Amino acid sequence: MLPTPSPTVIYRVMSDGAVLFSTADEVYFGLNAVGARVWSLLPPTCDTIESLCSELGRTYPEVAPEMLQADVAELLDELAANGLVIQRGDRNGTRPPGPPEAPSNAEPAAAEADVADAKRVG
Repeated sequence: MLPTPSPTVIYRVMSDGAVLFSTADEVYFGLNAVGARVWSLLPPTCDTIESLCSELGRTYPEVAPEMLQADVAELLDELAANGLVIQRGDRNGTRPPGPPEAPSNAEPAAAEADVADAKRVG
């Protein structure tokens, strides 16, 4: 089951993708065009990672389905680590107890994987 956008997140489309801003945590998160498309396919549009990747595959048929699924899973993990998506049923938009994960500064293995960039401000 896919997570849903947190109700504390503001989403704005930009010329080259989109930006997310968490009003709860003051986290800005940049998405390129592929990441913005993934965001647009989160519930209620798609309910599973398989259906999301199938839809994404129609837009990017040259990318192997396994690569799409791996990249989408990585992006969803980053979004969750930054409190930008929540598991369904978590209506208050809070993270589970425990310390927040630090965003990775590692370079993505392939250009297709470069779908997001996070920055904490404040």
